[in-house]
Amino acid sequence: MTLSRALAILVACTGAAAPAMAHFQQIIPGADVLPDGGAVTLDLVFTHPVEMGPVMDMARPAALGVMTGGATTDLSEMLVDAARDGAQAWQVTHELDEPDAAVFFVTPQPYWEPAEGKFIVHHAKVIVDSFASGEGWDAMAGLPVEIAPLTRPTGLWAGNAFRGVVMQDGAPVPFAEIEVEFVNDGSVTPPNDAFITQVIKADATGAFSYTMPFAGWWGFAALLEGAETLTAPDGTEAPVEEGALIWVHATDPATAR
Repeated sequence: MTLSRALAILVACTGAAAPAMAHFQQIIPGADVLPDGGAVTLDLVFTHPVEMGPVMDMARPAALGVMTGGATTDLSEMLVDAARDGAQAWQVTHELDEPDAAVFFVTPQPYWEPAEGKFIVHHAKVIVDSFASGEGWDAMAGLPVEIAPLTRPTGLWAGNAFRGVVMQDGAPVPFAEIEVEFVNDGSVTPPNDAFITQVIKADATGAFSYTMPFAGWWGFAALLEGAETLTAPDGTEAPVEEGALIWVHATDPATAR
């Protein structure tokens, strides 16, 4: 176990002060493309993906839905418990029976992070392309903070660049900072803590680009300060970090040979 992971576990268990770690709200489907349509299951986990934990308890989401063909379907009643490493996590399954991109999104309950003295709300989304349609992938879910994809976020090879625009209240956010992590299956060991969370900045138009070096699920989280505060456990007013998060899958070309 790395020192940084041990510190993160200490914070999660005791609330003691420690260096800030990158929290990512995962919404990971079984596949990014369904060539024949059908059911897709998504796992909702709040964790540190590269370090493979710790998993934080995720309260029942404030909102969960999917947008297809311009219509939004509420999926909150379809949630089932799916504990991960002893912490609360969730799972949802949805049937995709028409050719189109399905934009799944989740807004969790505010999470109090004592080490950073703030609440965290990551508005996360992922796109699943039903019947490999190649359509509708740039549709926006209408989240308060959201990443608009400039690259189709499905059917990507490892080594492809993903491009997007950070949006807040419908407007681009110049020079927004974006944290990048991948869901580690244990096959990658970062040489040191500097490799755990990649950090990039958007340009003056809010646009950014990142080349995914290897296969897997990659999360892009633009962290922005919310307009409102919430009451912390000690009764003081605390800021809210609103994250615009999108998940993108990169496929190893060797698997297609």
